[in-house]
Amino acid sequence: MDTIVGLIGQLLGYVIRPCYMLTQNYGLAILLFVLLSKVVLLPISIWVQKNGIKLVKMQPEINWLKVNHFGDLDTIAEKQADIYKKYKYNALASVIPLLVQVVILLGLVEVIYNPLRYILCLPEELSAAMVALTGELTGADVLSSSIQMTVVNAVKNPAYQDAFLALEGGDMPAIVAQLQAFQMNFLGLDLSWIPSETLGITLIVPVLAALSAWIMCVTQNHDQVLQAEQGKVNKYGTMAISVGLSLYLGFFVPAGIGLYWIASNLISIVQMYLLNMAIDPKKFVDYAELEKSRAALEEMENLAGGKKSGGLFSKDPNAKREKQDYKRFFSVLNKHVVFYSEKSGFWKYYKDIVEQLLRRTNMKIHYVTNDPEDQIFALAEKEPRIVPYYIGPRKIITLMMKLDADLVVMTTPDLEKYQIKRSKMRKDVEYIYTPHDAMSIHMGFREGALDHFDTVFCVGPQQMEEIRATEKVYGTPEKTLVPCGYCLMDDLVAGYESSDLPQQPRKRVLIAPSWQEDNILDSVIDELIETLLCDEYQLVVRPHPEYVKRYWPRMEALMARWEQKTGEGLVFETDFSDSTSIWRSDLMITDWSGIAYEYSYSTLRPTLFINTKVKAPNPNWEKIGITPLEISLRDKIGQSLNKDEVARAADLARDMLDNPGRWSEQIKQVRTENIFNLGSCGKTAADYIISRLTKKK
Repeated sequence: MDTIVGLIGQLLGYVIRPCYMLTQNYGLAILLFVLLSKVVLLPISIWVQKNGIKLVKMQPEINWLKVNHFGDLDTIAEKQADIYKKYKYNALASVIPLLVQVVILLGLVEVIYNPLRYILCLPEELSAAMVALTGELTGADVLSSSIQMTVVNAVKNPAYQDAFLALEGGDMPAIVAQLQAFQMNFLGLDLSWIPSETLGITLIVPVLAALSAWIMCVTQNHDQVLQAEQGKVNKYGTMAISVGLSLYLGFFVPAGIGLYWIASNLISIVQMYLLNMAIDPKKFVDYAELEKSRAALEEMENLAGGKKSGGLFSKDPNAKREKQDYKRFFSVLNKHVVFYSEKSGFWKYYKDIVEQLLRRTNMKIHYVTNDPEDQIFALAEKEPRIVPYYIGPRKIITLMMKLDADLVVMTTPDLEKYQIKRSKMRKDVEYIYTPHDAMSIHMGFREGALDHFDTVFCVGPQQMEEIRATEKVYGTPEKTLVPCGYCLMDDLVAGYESSDLPQQPRKRVLIAPSWQEDNILDSVIDELIETLLCDEYQLVVRPHPEYVKRYWPRMEALMARWEQKTGEGLVFETDFSDSTSIWRSDLMITDWSGIAYEYSYSTLRPTLFINTKVKAPNPNWEKIGITPLEISLRDKIGQSLNKDEVARAADLARDMLDNPGRWSEQIKQVRTENIFNLGSCGKTAADYIISRLTKKK
């Protein structure tokens, strides 16, 4: 190692010595050396700048790759390598400046510690004799790394001059004169001093070194193309290391090295801005797409791991339970059917199917849920053939990829596109999608949301038509489409028909909007209340639960505005435990909430729609050429108004409330046309599952 450092020192000595000869001052020589080194290394700096731009330019692709293959580390690594090749990105480029800096620093330390060898170029024998004499005269440690700097100071001492002149091995009068003229002072500081040994004024060196490093990190975090895109942990971690290292170097090495460090940091800042002007990252990087992809990846990480703190996922309080359930799940062989649920509320979509399977077979139902409080755990205590497992949103990624079962039933779309993947262990697992609403497939879901399912339980004929048209437009394989129906609707209709709802003194008008952008509560709620509020109606405002969770201050402000009117005629309902509140209503008013169809189909009562901004997760839905049900049915199960027509809401509401018979017959006809197997959806779905399992035996 000493040989390598000596070689580097010798090479740098060839540069620093002319700098000193030109300036006749060690400090100015160091500054000139810093400037020259930046010029010489400029091609590397330009390459690093371009390489950093490449990385930021391709970062959106990498982010989308991580979103689309979330949890599949092997695929991500493989495809990320392909992206690197496409952009000709060299991952080692960002390390090169650091390596160069380390090499220069090691060499410079060697040069500054040994001025006799590298600056004055004295013969080795003479340097050794002068070191030995200095040890005798001053008592200095001749093995110290800074002994040659001590020699320079000793020669300058008049008391020792004659002793050095008496040495043999060269023209000593000329050498002594050269050493006495050797100028190591710069701005009042002796650059040979080491702050940790001399203290005093030299302590300004480590302080300035740390300050220059801090300024450099602040500017780079804001304006350096690659560093500016790093996370806070990376930015401030780098800053802490850089400042700490600068403080350490400035304190324990000669002040000359501290001067080099300070100058190098400050010139690097100037160089960064010059490079940004010459090669502007904004000309190459789509920052809008970068931010969009970053937000999508962050959303995926939050879905998979919960809230993040300091870049680390917060610990799941149910981790031990999850670990046990995960192990138990894979300990069971020959799992025929697995139901997957995101949360407790999804049981209602599976209830009739599971009950039919339990009634007609002796199989066990394996039910995986992301919700530790899912009602399935209480139901399993009464029915031992239901085997529930709590697997959190992050662990479910691995479970699904390792899954071994004949059939998987799920209400979660976008299979393979986000965190939920098809099994990597078995290619013959049949994935069945069962809808969680009665609306369109092509507008209501993201593009390609059902592409990777084998089978779809269809609510009605239009869903089958939409899926077949989508397959034709995009050239995807045909799925098995089962004319199934909507199990939740069966339960709602049966529950409503068997209910004994009390008589009400006023007609009940329920305002139940969605929580999407431009919903009723955020657009026309005040005008709507003002128009409808009268002695004839009980006006009930029931926000979507998600709206209350996300935007509670808005809800509070709304209730405060109408506080004086709240009472018998106006009610704000934020307790969602009583779902019968919805079915007691004589008229519903909403925007694009799917609850309108569940309400109207089950009660045969009309809905008044307010045409706010259309909720369309798939912006390309018009490619399919079919009008979505949520658009075509608005004027079949009720009437619709544009936002600027809200003043007419009272007249339309009165007309619908005064003609219940006409609406009930019309809605019943629409329901019959658009829902398969009303009353027997669970049986139809179970028939299909049983038939498929029979064939797989």
